[in-house]
Amino acid sequence: MLRVDVAIIGGGLVGASLALALQGEARRRGWRIALIEPFAPGEGYQPSYDARSTALSYGSRLIYEGLGVWPAIAEQATAIERIHVSDRGRFAASRLSAEQEGVPALGYVVENAWLGQCLWQALDSEVIQWRCPAQVERMEPTADGYRLTLDDETLIDCSLAVLADGGRSSLREQLGITVNQRPYDQTALIANITPSRAHGGEAFERFTESGPLALLPLSENRCALVWTHPSREIERLLKLDERAFLAELQQAFGYRLGALKQVGARVPYPLVLIEAAEQVRANLVVLGNAAHSLHPIAGQGFNLSLRDVRALADTLLASAAPLGDLATLQRYAGIQADDQARTVAFSDQVTRLFSTDQPLLAAGRNLGLLGLELLPPAKRWFARQAMGMGTRGSPQ
Repeated sequence: MLRVDVAIIGGGLVGASLALALQGEARRRGWRIALIEPFAPGEGYQPSYDARSTALSYGSRLIYEGLGVWPAIAEQATAIERIHVSDRGRFAASRLSAEQEGVPALGYVVENAWLGQCLWQALDSEVIQWRCPAQVERMEPTADGYRLTLDDETLIDCSLAVLADGGRSSLREQLGITVNQRPYDQTALIANITPSRAHGGEAFERFTESGPLALLPLSENRCALVWTHPSREIERLLKLDERAFLAELQQAFGYRLGALKQVGARVPYPLVLIEAAEQVRANLVVLGNAAHSLHPIAGQGFNLSLRDVRALADTLLASAAPLGDLATLQRYAGIQADDQARTVAFSDQVTRLFSTDQPLLAAGRNLGLLGLELLPPAKRWFARQAMGMGTRGSPQ
């Protein structure tokens, strides 16, 4: 039997960020933290053309700066200096720039493998106990916390359990935590693209008849593609050869980056907005995609989870109550409720507005893009949402 103070179930980007946010004060207080993850991290960072990436907002950079890991992350981060937003077949467009907003970058694109390595290497093994590869098979509430049963039958008792095991969390279901789901009937096709023209740190959000399309700048002049289609069309796109696929993408995106020359592995992600009906119980917090899973086109999901991480760590460390105290956890939930509601609404409404081909709504969004150019306050508000700084819980 192993006893720890905090058990973080899921050692991915969200779980590792929480462990890092807690470890300094945990060392001082003598807390023991277990980080339980089924997939062992690699021995080192291995660059790959097909690596999956995460878009970090400028607000997320500020959080990682506070945790002391931004210099390492920045070594392989590609800055988003400008964002070009357009609607295919219509004249209006809007352009956001870091220079106009007075920041070094609107955001950054980082390969997940590199971000993970930076986080894992910053963890102190004297404070954070890795259980990897390992998986929690059962969670049972006890009088003062939770008992976890791992797949090797190890038992771990903890005062606070943090469920950060992803959007398809089986443990969330096991605990009877229901989710509210709003399917989009869409699938995102994720791939890396090489254009013939240098991207110059510019990101593109383009809204097409089939759904939103985003190209985000990556290192080595690659771009991370997120292309949304009705789910019934995805199988056809996956079966196209490279030449035919690039031709169809070129037609949808245009020639702002010149000819599209190469596409890597194409991976489909069915899209659904998922929100857990409960994010806290006594001795339990649900975090990351297990708490809320958003459409990727607005790039808000991980950045919202990182703000949750910061708020949770700050709340726990400011409380004199025992770890797992329900009032403390409810205080955290209250702090983040407005941020979560605003971010989910922003992501959902942008997705629905720009995924419709109804003439009146399409004309309205065209006028909206034009309005962003003509009304600086509206444009600044939109930019602050994109930078993860438009909510009460964001860094100022």
